[in-house]
Amino acid sequence: MNLMEEQLICPENGWRATGRHPIKFAMKMRDLETETGVNRETIRVYFRYGLLPEPVRPKPNVADYDQSHVEAIRAVRDLQKKSGMTLPQIRDFLSGKQIERGLDAHAFQSLETLLASRVEYDGSGHVSLESLSEQNPFSFSDAHLMANKGLVTLLEGRNGPMLSLSDARMLGIWQKMREAGFDEAHGFSVDILDYYRHAAEYVATHESHLFRERVEGRINEQKAVDMLEQALPLMLEFFGLLRLKSFLAKIGPDFAIVQDKEDA
Repeated sequence: MNLMEEQLICPENGWRATGRHPIKFAMKMRDLETETGVNRETIRVYFRYGLLPEPVRPKPNVADYDQSHVEAIRAVRDLQKKSGMTLPQIRDFLSGKQIERGLDAHAFQSLETLLASRVEYDGSGHVSLESLSEQNPFSFSDAHLMANKGLVTLLEGRNGPMLSLSDARMLGIWQKMREAGFDEAHGFSVDILDYYRHAAEYVATHESHLFRERVEGRINEQKAVDMLEQALPLMLEFFGLLRLKSFLAKIGPDFAIVQDKEDA
């Protein structure tokens, strides 16, 4: 089966392929309620905000849903409950608009799940570099430098380069670092971010190996997914605290000496 074709119907095995992966089809609204724990009134509100992929309509009054709808509903629910986002904020973010509030890594995972779950997802939900440049004049240069370092991935869109939400967020974080004084004038450029990529790959490689070693053949797939959903944001915070402790221990005494000399 060629999953890159726009859509394939496979009645013999009950799966439909829509661009990225095979998706089981012909779920009804009651199935969505059962699978997600979200009532149909709320699901319809999500549809009105344009947060869910449109269902397949074999007849005017018949709507067929699939696993992409389940994933999207769960992602919206997570963004509301765990990240405190409102439906208008989610809609605006998916359309490429900037929002004032900060978002954690878990929120970006859910937002990308929403994008990937759209039936006609073809990259158009990504953020354009041009839209980012309105608030960040360094977005073009930083994005290309980060792409050369393997930190972000630039995609060609109809109106120029595009970024995933997570990659756009990394550009936004570096913009805030610039505003705090970490810029070329003070000896800080995108080049210094290279070791973050190496550190991330090292940690992720060992995490994934350890997880697979412990769960394969012992825990079913759904349980493993549930565990990862909880573990990823928790261990991200855990690693951040370890890094902070190590940083303060290493920079503390020397930094104090520099301050004393400046005061003198």
